[in-house]
Amino acid sequence: MKKTAFVTGGTGFIGSHLVEALLQRGYSEVRCLVRNDLKWLEGLDVTVIKGGLGDVEALWEGVQDVDYVYHLAGVTRAETWEAFEQGNVRATMNLLGVVRQASATVQKVLITSSLAAVGASETPVADETTLLRPISQYGKSKAVMEETLAAPVRDGTVYHDALPLVVVRPPAVYGPREADIFTFFKTVSKGLFPVVGSGKTKELSLVHVDDLVRGMIDSAEHPATTGETYFLGSADFYAWEEVKTAVTKALGKGALKLAVPRFLVKPIGAMVEAFGKLTGQYPPLNREKAREIREACLMCAIDKAKRDFGYQPSVPLTDGIRTTIAWYQEKGWL
Repeated sequence: MKKTAFVTGGTGFIGSHLVEALLQRGYSEVRCLVRNDLKWLEGLDVTVIKGGLGDVEALWEGVQDVDYVYHLAGVTRAETWEAFEQGNVRATMNLLGVVRQASATVQKVLITSSLAAVGASETPVADETTLLRPISQYGKSKAVMEETLAAPVRDGTVYHDALPLVVVRPPAVYGPREADIFTFFKTVSKGLFPVVGSGKTKELSLVHVDDLVRGMIDSAEHPATTGETYFLGSADFYAWEEVKTAVTKALGKGALKLAVPRFLVKPIGAMVEAFGKLTGQYPPLNREKAREIREACLMCAIDKAKRDFGYQPSVPLTDGIRTTIAWYQEKGWL
């Protein structure tokens, strides 16, 4: 049966991999919301919908008679709460308002949240019952977005009741085209392995983008997922020493361990952010990210996704990092 999809955020890292996976699955049409540059979508057989999440006409065109909506667009780094609230909360509600009016055929709307919405957790591994206590503005914006889905909006609509929604929360994601964790890989390639603490304790969920987008599509297409929320993480938890071993093996060179005491993480984040302002950039490591590194839950359980729709990550860490490093080298990033 022919299937159509509308994707927001398709020009980004995860979104472009999702678009490729949808095409490989035989979707008859994949519509992508594109503000300006096609970026990673260049050369793919997609229907380009010109506009942004604030453009009602573009959204209407994108979701008209569509089967699935995959909402990945959002703000991941910003200096103000207003930017996060606009890009992750109001933009999502705007999209859902259009979907409700324009697409009577929609079978599922997938909303992308984040493990960052959990924030501080009393347990080291979060599951879907864990309370949301975000500690960064980004995490707060995702938590508020999720809460708004279950609350009446201005006209009394509760989107979790009005539309077939599924919410997914990825942890840290790596793979070709990723630009934030890449900065860690780049530092290791220069012979330094910075790590908070010993680096030997398993404290990280790290999912390969191929596993994530497969899980996203499976969760959208499965009828049992409507109204549910799922973590889509890795099958195992990792220590940073394991990540270092995989990276240095892929690079074919060693790296000197640089242990960073936890009390220095926040000052370092502030310093890097201040330097970024001087260069006109807001860096991946900033005060908000430093707080998450120090205080946020970085591991999530995938039992619910495994039970409900058979989610099973299959890319081993060593293979995933090897192919990712190879891509960076091929593209001249490393």
